[in-house]
Amino acid sequence: MSWKWEYAFGAEEAARTAPSAFLTQVERRADELVRAAEAFHLHGRAHQSPDPRGGDIIVPGGMFTYQVVVRSERVYVVQITYLGF
Repeated sequence: MSWKWEYAFGAEEAARTAPSAFLTQVERRADELVRAAEAFHLHGRAHQSPDPRGGDIIVPGGMFTYQVVVRSERVYVVQITYLGF
């Protein structure tokens, strides 16, 4: 399995109504998070420690919240907030 990101919970539903320019920024930053997690956790499936804390990332137009689940080799976008700025 290789590292990927995906929307989780209500973020997928919110993504259906968000502007495409905003979603492009969210997806670009999520791709960066995947690359960083993959480089930091070389043996993700064998990870035994608790998962790292997630966080919030501000992008043009709003923000999103993410969580890294190392053993699943996933970065989950759990919430997106479009503010229109």
